[in-house]
Amino acid sequence: MWTVAVSAVRWISDNRDTVTRHIMRYEIGELVPYINWPYFYFAWQLRDHEEQTRIRIEAENILSRLDGHYRVHGIVVIDNAASDGDDIIIGDVRIPMLRQQHAAGTAGHCLCLADFVRPASSGAKDSMGVFATTVDIGLETDFESDGYMKMMTRLLADRLAEAAAERLHEQVRKNLWGYAPDECLTIEEMHAERFAGIRPAVGYPSLPDTGINFIIAGLIGMADIGIRLTESGAMKPHASVSGLIIAHPAARYFSIGKIGEDQLRDYSRRRGVPLEMMRRFLAANVD
Repeated sequence: MWTVAVSAVRWISDNRDTVTRHIMRYEIGELVPYINWPYFYFAWQLRDHEEQTRIRIEAENILSRLDGHYRVHGIVVIDNAASDGDDIIIGDVRIPMLRQQHAAGTAGHCLCLADFVRPASSGAKDSMGVFATTVDIGLETDFESDGYMKMMTRLLADRLAEAAAERLHEQVRKNLWGYAPDECLTIEEMHAERFAGIRPAVGYPSLPDTGINFIIAGLIGMADIGIRLTESGAMKPHASVSGLIIAHPAARYFSIGKIGEDQLRDYSRRRGVPLEMMRRFLAANVD
């Protein structure tokens, strides 16, 4: 195990065979430039430019005061990967995926995230990343006596966890995995997703099953950065992000949308989860 300090970031790497595991510690000040502010304004329901400017100045002042007292954390495992049908296999862990059953808007193709990983049957090697980011729990618990600060710090914590995912993904592309070492994007271009590959997050349209977090937690060791899971797979702290990092140049984001009873049963079998429990996990996606 070794430690390298880079700017305000510290990573610890545990290398075993083909697996690379990195734990990141970010200072708030490093992540502020990576914050995607429109989501913050949306949370406050602010549409007026002057009001947005005012609250951003206030938020940045609060972040400056929080800097040095709280940290944001990330963890990523990069390993050999392959697809097998609609499953992704990373290392020796199988992660079942869902496939679109309605091809509208996808040029006639029903997409699955496994489509962007080389099939095991091809004999060609591929790799994939699995990650999570989170904040110090104090950002969600230390301001209970002040209603305004409680809301402000929780919304900022959400933005910091997302900013850490953006920063971590950049480091993966350029250094830790290095599949895009010459990338030169502005943060605005990163927010516009002009980077190579994709970073689908658990609970988002292409990866809607929050129960996948149980597989990810075992694969990367979420507890090592302070994340615990509820019975439904939701993460605590709430300001946490988890997901996959896929490098395929044709990979893109999409929505699974509605699935039929046939796929629900097949997915339940592949996940090893009782059908009715799986139905609850995917209630928004089941026809």
